[in-house]
Amino acid sequence: MSGDHQTKTSFFETLKHAILCRCPRCGRGQIFDGVLTLKDSCPSCGLTLADNDNGDGPAVFLIFILGFSLVPLALWVDYAFTPSLWVHAILWSVLGLGLTVGMLRPAKAYVLALIYKHRPDMWKNK
Repeated sequence: MSGDHQTKTSFFETLKHAILCRCPRCGRGQIFDGVLTLKDSCPSCGLTLADNDNGDGPAVFLIFILGFSLVPLALWVDYAFTPSLWVHAILWSVLGLGLTVGMLRPAKAYVLALIYKHRPDMWKNK
C-alpha cells in the first residue's frame, strides 16, 4: 500500500467530504465536473478520479432507501388525508425525483470515498 491510502480518516470526516462532494484524499478539491460526471483528477492534490467510478452502487442504495421511506409515507398520507390520485402522482413524483437527484451526488462521492479508504487495492491511482 502506498502512503496515500494510509491516512486515517474518521467516519464523520469521510461523510463531510462526501456531502460536500470533495476529494477523498485532500478534502479540498471538487470531484464532479457537471452533475454526475467525475473529473479526471482532483484540482487540489492531483488524485486520479476518472478511472475509479463506483458504478450503479449509489443509485441502488438510493432506490432501496427512498423506496423504503417514501412508500410508507405515501400510504400514511393517503390514509390520513385521502387526497386525489393526481395529487399523489404530482407530490410523490416531484418528491422522489428531487430527493434522488439531490442525494445522488453525495451518495456517489461517499461510495468513492469508502473505496478510497477501505479498498486501496481497487484504486487505480499510480
